[in-house]
Amino acid sequence: MNITSKEIRNVAVIGHSGEGKTTLCEAMLFNGGIIDRMGKVEDGTTVMDFDELEKSKKLSIYTAVSYLIWKGVKINLLDLPGFYDFEGERHEGLAACGAAVLVIGANGVLPVGAESVVEYCLKLGKPLIIFINGMDKPNADYAGTVRALKEKYAGKLAPIQLPITADGKMTGYINAIQERAYKFSTQGPQEIAVPDALKNDLTEMQASLMETAAENDELLLDKYFEEGKLAKDDVVHGIRRGIATGNVIPVMAGSALQNRGVINLLDEIVRYMPTANERKNSLATDIDADELINVTCEEDGAFAAQVFKTVHDPYSGKMNYIKIFRGKLKTGMTVLNANTGSEERIGQIFALKGKKAELVNELSAGDIGAVNKLAGTDTNHTLCALGTNIIFDPIRFPKPSISLAVNTAVKGDEDKMAVGFNKMREEDYTFTVEKRADTGEFVLSGQGEVHLETLAKKLKARYGIDVKLTEPKIPYRETIRSTYNAEGKHKKQSGGHGQYGHCKVRFEPCESEFEFGDEVVGGAVPKQYIPAVEKGIKECLCRGVLAGYPVTGVRAVLYDGSYHDVDSSEMAFKAAAALAYKEGLKNASPVILEPIMRLKVAVDGEYLGGVMGDISKRRGRISDSYPEGGITVVAAEVPLSEITKYATDLRGLTRGQGKFSTEFLRYEELPPQLAEKVIAASNN
Repeated sequence: MNITSKEIRNVAVIGHSGEGKTTLCEAMLFNGGIIDRMGKVEDGTTVMDFDELEKSKKLSIYTAVSYLIWKGVKINLLDLPGFYDFEGERHEGLAACGAAVLVIGANGVLPVGAESVVEYCLKLGKPLIIFINGMDKPNADYAGTVRALKEKYAGKLAPIQLPITADGKMTGYINAIQERAYKFSTQGPQEIAVPDALKNDLTEMQASLMETAAENDELLLDKYFEEGKLAKDDVVHGIRRGIATGNVIPVMAGSALQNRGVINLLDEIVRYMPTANERKNSLATDIDADELINVTCEEDGAFAAQVFKTVHDPYSGKMNYIKIFRGKLKTGMTVLNANTGSEERIGQIFALKGKKAELVNELSAGDIGAVNKLAGTDTNHTLCALGTNIIFDPIRFPKPSISLAVNTAVKGDEDKMAVGFNKMREEDYTFTVEKRADTGEFVLSGQGEVHLETLAKKLKARYGIDVKLTEPKIPYRETIRSTYNAEGKHKKQSGGHGQYGHCKVRFEPCESEFEFGDEVVGGAVPKQYIPAVEKGIKECLCRGVLAGYPVTGVRAVLYDGSYHDVDSSEMAFKAAAALAYKEGLKNASPVILEPIMRLKVAVDGEYLGGVMGDISKRRGRISDSYPEGGITVVAAEVPLSEITKYATDLRGLTRGQGKFSTEFLRYEELPPQLAEKVIAASNN
């Protein structure tokens, strides 16, 4: 194929889980002749959901890529997961695309998750088309859905078609700009006369589109004021400009499952979505010149591309999905990995069709494809022509927001588990796995419970390591609230050389983790044994006397003791110190401390009251709330034990809109009634 950047559209298909994104991709690929029959998500037969985990869950987990040719234009489709837990995949896909199609159901409301998708696209400057899906269903509410969208995005929404319905189902549509009507048939859309009942609605829509077009081009605005109307080509031009700047969001409708309205959608993608060479602000850093540059989409320029996704294919090995920003990538080329400074030789190049990788000889500027077996190249790396040295800005991935303890079913598999997860990290930058020093647990952190469960299943499928996910231990601490003078005497006689150590230690609260003092006078404890007393106490601090948690905030002062000329030793004084520790802490008003986190929640105003009330229920203390970028940020101090699954709970409270971050602040005393439960649990 001799495709130039002017003939490429890179389009992400996005929306909340269950709205029909994958089915829409299937219909577009069918209409483009890539497949000869449409598969079904329920049957696990779609091009885009090909992973076994996706088939079993019947939802998209990974970004999938395929392409089709429509009216001489190559459309690269990226089917992005809609479930919140796989947000990192969405970041990858949108980084490679120049535009997006948001799929929502015709339910008369703004669907869950749609707001965050629209806001994210607007933030990134990604042109957007909204496709209202499910118009074949009984009681499909197109008008109500458009009304809900307009309430949220007043001034941006531009419906460009009118559905023709019969018995509550969509049977055709009117293209408002072209002023043509079509009915659906098994042979595709067939032109019909505009129904009389919809002529007034069409006139109103055309007038609205003319105004929208005029508002996005000063020349058209002058023409509109002078003549009172605009020609069809002028309207298309103005709408297209508005789409490119994010001022206009066209709305269409249809049924992906019935393949109705999909051909019209493909036509409008070609007509309105930006070409690959119209991409703006492809910023990179020129390492040699130490300056920021804009990389223009030129086929004859020096090669430059970015890896936006990495997968490990069981047949092809490691595959890097790449977006070509400039120049051409050809088989046999040697390129520079600007991030590592090493050279990579390009072996095979692929155009992607879901799980199928189609060998090609080259990829040109603006295109998307894949290369394999680049050992030192990973996601976010820049590949460029030798003699150039530029690095594209990295894709920003969300930080983990939920953690679960992960334990192997077979003891001794911990190292294998860690190796497996670290290998999987090459494909997914949104999770971490670490062994926590404070609890001794391996902890898996990610975007949500479903994300973590999916990672565990993937580990089992790929590496044969079975793991169990449980609530992580809260890293409680113990301390004391009063002073107590304790005594420890270790005396042992067994017929030969004996053991004798005797120390008196004052235990008292302090601000630091641990302090040791020496107030011994008169040589009651010889100087050579004093370090042994300190060491003996330090070794005991890892286990408190209430529930076995590490101890902090204790000062131990050695003030007296006795020794034996023959039987005393460092070991004996360490043992005596341990006895004094146990007695001292038990009698110095020991308490449990819990970690307190600084919590910041960014939320839309309509959910503010619910979020603040929920924080209070979690024993949280709200310290501040302030506006920031059109939303409200709530700052609070909350016990860690109360927010272990906050990511899931916040989504439910805010319809997926809320974002939060946490950081450790300090330890505070756990309320007595809760401390009793912690102590009881530790003794079970």
